[in-house]
Amino acid sequence: MESPAATLARRLAEEAEAVCRHYLPNGRRQGRYWIAGDVENSPGRSLYVRLIGPASGPGAAGRWTDAATGAFGDLLDLIAANRRHGSLRDTLDEARRFLNLPRPAPVPTQAPPAPTRTVQAARRLWAMGQPIVGTLADRYLAARGLTDLGALPALRYHPACFHRGDDHPRAAPPQRWPALLAKVTDLDGRLTGLHRTWIDPVSAGKAPVIPPRKAMGHLLGHGVRIGSGTDMLAAGEGLETMLALRRAVPVLPIVAALSASHLAALTLSAALRRLYIAADRDAAGLAAADRLATRAAAEGIEAIRLLPRLGDFNDDLVTFGLSDLRAHLRPQLTPEDAGTLLTQHGD
Repeated sequence: MESPAATLARRLAEEAEAVCRHYLPNGRRQGRYWIAGDVENSPGRSLYVRLIGPASGPGAAGRWTDAATGAFGDLLDLIAANRRHGSLRDTLDEARRFLNLPRPAPVPTQAPPAPTRTVQAARRLWAMGQPIVGTLADRYLAARGLTDLGALPALRYHPACFHRGDDHPRAAPPQRWPALLAKVTDLDGRLTGLHRTWIDPVSAGKAPVIPPRKAMGHLLGHGVRIGSGTDMLAAGEGLETMLALRRAVPVLPIVAALSASHLAALTLSAALRRLYIAADRDAAGLAAADRLATRAAAEGIEAIRLLPRLGDFNDDLVTFGLSDLRAHLRPQLTPEDAGTLLTQHGD
């Protein structure tokens, strides 16, 4: 059975001259060929498109060659290059528009691909991840002082995760970079979203892409949760900030809300009795901590702010070390928690 692409290529070849006049109007017909500068319709004589010939095989109508570059193909390839398409689907849709053909109805038994920034897409990407131990994600975290964290179930590694920047041309194919994946969940542990940090495979730092971090799915009220427990929790903005706090106090459950606005709107468990809020030392971070503390107090939850010496607790960990971070945290914890959470580590 002929594929949709083969069918469209054949139909285009039957209208080869009309295709060339539409997509290569700067060219002209010469004998059996349409001559142009290149597939992007530049003036010149390097590109030869055969207008007359058999339906397939040598000398087939619609076949083209660029003598300057050595590129060649059929009229579907020409349309893809001319319109700078990033996917075959875009090219097939363009060919159908040119031929005035309807787009085929989707097969009912096939689930449509989940659009980006949806919970379904987040779940599919998460399923493709692998444990971070021994991976580039492990190296990335270690460079931020985040070692001895173990195989955290909320983190995974993807060796070639798509990245499309906010100003990335939609027609251009996305880039692929290694990425640290962080699972966003609700209070019941259901995956609602995913946070991605793209990594430079050479330096193991953030990849040279804009932005180097992006989240997808349903984030409001939820976060990246590590550790179990219902009556005590530490909440903050950034993933590395909260992992640094977890590094200092491994038995303290944490949640990273991923932004100041999401921290202020974090959903709190009815069983929570004490909430530590790891505030970033900037205007947005301090304001978000205040809003969350006010909400917590209104729900009968004791809210205690934890303030870093520098911008956030990961900055403190990298700059001053683990022992200093624990010493800085001790007077900010309640005496009860300082005795139970820190003394387990000999502090």
